[in-house]
Parts: sequence; C-alpha cells; structure tokens
Amino acid sequence: MTKIHIIQTGSVKIKKSQRRREGKGGLGKVLWGKEWTEWLPIYAWVIEHDEGLIVVDTGETAQTSEAGYFPRWQPYYKLAVRMDVSSEQEIGPQMKKLGFDPRDVRHVILTHLHTDHAGGMHHFPNSEFLVSEKEYQSALGLPGMIQGYLPHRWSEWFTPQFIQFEPKGFGAFEKSHVVTKAGDVIIVPTPGHTPNHTSVIVKVDGTSYFLAGDTSYTQELLLEKHPDGVSSNPEIATQTLDKILQYAKSEHTVYLPTHDPHSAERLKNKKLLIP
Repeated sequence: MTKIHIIQTGSVKIKKSQRRREGKGGLGKVLWGKEWTEWLPIYAWVIEHDEGLIVVDTGETAQTSEAGYFPRWQPYYKLAVRMDVSSEQEIGPQMKKLGFDPRDVRHVILTHLHTDHAGGMHHFPNSEFLVSEKEYQSALGLPGMIQGYLPHRWSEWFTPQFIQFEPKGFGAFEKSHVVTKAGDVIIVPTPGHTPNHTSVIVKVDGTSYFLAGDTSYTQELLLEKHPDGVSSNPEIATQTLDKILQYAKSEHTVYLPTHDPHSAERLKNKKLLIP
C-alpha cells in the first residue's frame, strides 16, 4: 500500500512579487519589492512504497541560520528571502520520528536544486538521487551561484543519476520517466520556476497526487495560470500550468506545491484540484 507523508522542514518568507508575478516581473522587482509574504511552509515528501522508500525534495537545512552560509555577494539571499529552520525540523530527524530511517531511502527525487528543496540532501548518503541533467549543469560553479543555487553547500558525495525522460506521453505531458516497476511514481517535466524543473506524480487508488515543487506557490495561482516572479520564461511557465490543469481534467488530481499552506490539508482530505 502506497502512502504519502508530508514533512515541513521549517518556513520561508519571500517577496510577494516573487510569489505572484507583477506585470513583466523579473528579478529586479523581486529584489526591490517592499512587501513580504507571511511565513510559508517548506514541505518535503516521503512516499512509503512496496518497492522502498522514496523522498521527493529534501527541504531546507538549519545551517541557513549560520553567518556566512549564504554568499554575501548574492543579492537574492541578502534582499529577498528569510529562512527559519531549526535542526529538529530538518527532514532526517522528522523521518525518524515517523519511524523511518533516512539510510533506508531508495530514491531521492529533486524537483530542482534550489536550497529549500536540496538543503537536506546530507541526510541521504545511501540513496540514489534523481535530478534533471540540465538542472544539475545549470546549478554548477559560479554561474550556478549567480543564479541563486548553492552548489558549494552540496554534500561531497552528491553524484546524482540523471532523469532519462522517455518520449512517452503521460496525460498532458509529452515526456515522462517511470520510477517504480509498478508504474505508479512518475516524473514529468514542468519547466517554469527553473527551466528544467520537474514534478512527481504518485498514483494511489485512482488518484494522482501531484508533488509540484515550485510550479506555482499556491493552488489558486495555478488556477489563475499565473507564473511566479522569478521565472526566466513566463510563457513556458504558463504552458506548464496549463498542462497541469489539462491533466487534472482527465485524472482525479490532488495538487501539492511545496510552499502552499493548504497542501497538508489537501493531502489529508484528498481534496481534488478539479472536483
């Protein structure tokens, strides 16, 4: 029996202009925006599966509160984000409280490599990591740091397996990668928030649980087809949102973005995106 567990690895505040794109948007509007969101959850997911434990995103690390953790020259971390993560809120300790050993996790799927999704990778030294190759290459070195990635904070042993998308459609998505032999955990490309962002669909008893990463910050923004303020290509981001909605029209779908305060309730109550 497949079961999905939600884990909140602390909280984050961002600019309102990042959560919801304003006009032409762009990083400048985010950096110099004056209004902040409320504290938002940083969710990660544990899939209890007959073929082994699967984690989708690793949440954030408490090290973000340490002086010098973020590059001081990087304007985004100086001006546009605030983290609140304690050591006991990291994914490893929380999994242990649920009765899971992080060392037993078979696969870790990263929707993308921003720190609030990859910051907890150090808890999974025995796991196979799956990530988009282009996402990985974009995040490397100084060019990656300029874009806001923190490759110098990754675990030294981090050598992910690259997702091999097959030209086999899955619902509204032209390509897909099936993770499990049972065919019930599927990765699909969802570019927008980053150019090579991915999402994970978990099929349980006829319902698709759409672990969406940062395709949108809330379900409402998805329904409005409203991209976020940091997407480098809002047109592609909007196309992705449209594909998710198309998928939900043909499949019972519970939509679960990383920073939506209502994701936990929707998971618990199996609340469908399109009733």
